[in-house]
Formats: sequence, C-alpha cells, structure tokens
Amino acid sequence: MADPTGERVPTVIVDDAHVVYKVHGSPASGTGSPIASLKRIVTRTKMANIREVHAIKGVSFVAYKGEAVGLVGSNGSGKSTLLRAIAGLMPAERGAVYAAGQPSLLGVNAVLMNDLSGERNVLLGCLAMGMSPAEAKAKVKEIVDFSGINERGEFSTMPMRTYSSGMAARLRFSISAAKKHDVLLIDEALATGDARFRRRSEQRIRDLRADAGTVFLVSHSEGTIKDTCERSIWLESGVIRADGPTEDVLKEYGAYMSK
Repeated sequence: MADPTGERVPTVIVDDAHVVYKVHGSPASGTGSPIASLKRIVTRTKMANIREVHAIKGVSFVAYKGEAVGLVGSNGSGKSTLLRAIAGLMPAERGAVYAAGQPSLLGVNAVLMNDLSGERNVLLGCLAMGMSPAEAKAKVKEIVDFSGINERGEFSTMPMRTYSSGMAARLRFSISAAKKHDVLLIDEALATGDARFRRRSEQRIRDLRADAGTVFLVSHSEGTIKDTCERSIWLESGVIRADGPTEDVLKEYGAYMSK
C-alpha cells in the first residue's frame, strides 16, 4: 500500500538479522546442585549441557503496508523464531529488526486462562489490546460469533479447559483479529479450524490488509498461503532461499521438498 506520494510504506525491516538461542538439556549428575551452581557463578563457567542454536542466519527483507506475507519452510527452518524476533520477543544477536507500532504475535500456544469462560477471556483479551471497557464489552458477542465456538452448544459461558484445541485456537484468532494491527503475526493459528472458519479467517486477513495492516502467516497449508498471501518467503535452515510471488516461491519449495 502506498502513501499519498505514491511510495510504498515499510512496516517491517529485517536487516542482516542473526538470532541465537540457548537450549538447556537435563543436568548431569551433581551439576544441578546449589553448590555446583554457586561454583559456576564464581568461576564464570557454563554448564556443559547448554548448547546454542543459530536459528536465523543473516536474514534481510522489507515488508510494506497492506501486504500479506507467507512464511514457508520445513520444520525447524526458523519460521517461528523469525516471527518472535519481529514481535520483539527474541533479540537479534547481530543485525537489526525494525517494526511499526507493536507487532502482535498470534500462535497456537497463545495464553488464555483455562479457569475462566470463553466470554471472560474475550473481554480480558480486548482490554489487553487497549480497548476501553465499553468497547470490549460491545465486542464480545461479535468475537464469539466469529469464532463459531457456540455452534454446538453454549461453550462461550463454559471454562476454557472444556474446549478442544481447535475451539481454543479459533477463539485466540478471533480475539486478535477483532482489532486493527500495524503488524499481525500468525503462527499456525488457523491450522485447527474447519473449512468455514478458515474462509472467515482468510477474509479477515484480507480486511486487515485493506486497513493498511501487514500480515505474516506461517502455515503448512499451501492453500491457505495461496488464498491470503500474494508474497511468500521460503526460509530453510535459518536462511532465505526465495522471496517473491507466492506461486513462484511455492513451486520452488515444492520441488525442494519432493527431492
């Protein structure tokens, strides 16, 4: 999407970003004791069972207002790590990541409170996104209806712990999509929805783009990527292998995966 001068407006800039995180294994016998921990602090030594994972390796790209960008790649390729870096949840060890506003990350593990009802979670989620109490209250029915959790009973009044994983995922997406976002990051959150919900979700993503938002979508469903993203980035082993029109990128990725 362009500004009044006709220039496209960048919302996310990733400049030669490297993201490294640590993986902690189970402590070896005796290494997890308080005395051993104090000794490591005094001597400034690391536990032998900690290893570093270089998940993102020199990634660079620019995303613009009104774009929906698909992220594809095999398991462990760095897609979720890249989204977390854009959201500001994982710092770049080298290079830089810039984003407009506060990017919102929506993933399958987004936290909702299991002991509260779906309606109460919707209300709290809206308040957390900055809506006034009156705005949040007015949005509850619309969000519940969009999620479809009441299609087989009044689940919206029941505790979240009674929901299936699919129902919970649909509610998470519905809460997040009820607000305009400068940058919305979606990590496999549509994978558990049925066909009707996926159609509603895809239309909502198009609406967000029309409101000058930028959407990043990680999905193993090529159909969803094709239907919602005109541009895709193929990430493999932390490196960009292709960046361009979705149809072209998916062809390259498909050829690679079929080898």
